[in-house]
Amino acid sequence: MMSIPKAKPSRPLLSLVWLLLVSAAAGFGALALTVAHAGDEPPAAGRIRWSAEERAVLASLSLRQLPPGPADPSNAVERHPAAIDLGRRLFEDPRLSRTGAVSCASCHDPARQFQDGLPVSRGVGAGTRRAMPIVGAGHATWLFWDGRKDSLWSQALGPLEDAVEHGTHRTHVAQHVARHYGRDYEALFGALPLLQGLPAEAGPKGSPAEQAAWQAIEPRRRTEVSRVFANVGKAIAAFEKSLPVVPTRLDRYIDAVERGDRHAGQLLRADEVRGLRLFIGKAQCVSCHNGPLFTDQQFHNTGVPPRDPARPDRGRAAATRAVLADEFNCLGPFSDAQPSQCQELRFMVTDDAALEGAFKTPGLRGVADRPPYMHAGQFATLEQVVRHYVAAPHAAAGHSELTHRHAGAAAPKHAERPPIELSEAEIADLVRFLGTLSAAH
Repeated sequence: MMSIPKAKPSRPLLSLVWLLLVSAAAGFGALALTVAHAGDEPPAAGRIRWSAEERAVLASLSLRQLPPGPADPSNAVERHPAAIDLGRRLFEDPRLSRTGAVSCASCHDPARQFQDGLPVSRGVGAGTRRAMPIVGAGHATWLFWDGRKDSLWSQALGPLEDAVEHGTHRTHVAQHVARHYGRDYEALFGALPLLQGLPAEAGPKGSPAEQAAWQAIEPRRRTEVSRVFANVGKAIAAFEKSLPVVPTRLDRYIDAVERGDRHAGQLLRADEVRGLRLFIGKAQCVSCHNGPLFTDQQFHNTGVPPRDPARPDRGRAAATRAVLADEFNCLGPFSDAQPSQCQELRFMVTDDAALEGAFKTPGLRGVADRPPYMHAGQFATLEQVVRHYVAAPHAAAGHSELTHRHAGAAAPKHAERPPIELSEAEIADLVRFLGTLSAAH
């Protein structure tokens, strides 16, 4: 019987079989790699390409771009080392409060980024707004969520006389300073006035009896007490302005990108870089959270729901009159500035409808470590904050910059933004990125 020789596989067929075997092996290897890394941290960003425009925006966010805090002409001692030291001790002193239990550090805890982690702060009573961090506050023109103070020293005085914060009185503050800090005070500000015979509890913002006791004091002596009170604020402001802003992983990443460092991508994870790209682009965050402190220092209505729907907080609209009437403002009798140096106050906008329900843009450095969020702690997580901006609800007071007007409605002076549209994955990436703004992350 004639044998039939076996056909040899052709070279193309051999090549195809080999290719399939290699591909299968690679697939199994990739599967094994995926299983082996399940639960691990996301991979590093690797080589990321940024356009020239994007690189310019990134550079503007670097902490290296933060200039020294601008000099406050209304506070002549703000850079004096002795004022910084005195201010630190006053900042930590609970004896300045009515109960002897509340200090500035109670709501601005150094261990919590100089805030308290509460939706609304508590002093001798419960407040209505969230404590703002004070690191970097010396760069701001207007202080508090509504900007009702125009200097850091004036801001420091507000809580002392507030009934639910320190709840104290000017005469008590002056007498306490004379008793416990007299030598240090006089080295900075000159001789203390005679305080003997003054009531211990008298001031312009106390109870009716305390206000009456204040009015019964001779006007010249009231001015002397108020000057001591103002100088306490100036010392506290000197301390607050000395607090450093700490660099983070994001700063190191941006600086590496600027240098063209090929290892820059190892400083952030891939999801964090995706979030950064969203932050400066599609998510529009950088529109207000810009510069090295991630704030434009301005006021915006973004439709944040009020804690009390029956009485929505008017924000900046109600504060302009207060700052103009404040005896401790830049133009007041206790300011060290010349009137020509108070341009911001003299030309402050007061008649813009966009100020209704508007609040100050908070800086985002360290934001992941200080929930809850917004001016009264309305949102518990950063994810809720991002979802709020995507949802863009209407404002309870005024007009939200995030929503579109109905036909015929009056236009606010702030330009409306295009809708923010983010997928679930993009929301997660954006929240991950915000963690890079914390020194501990």
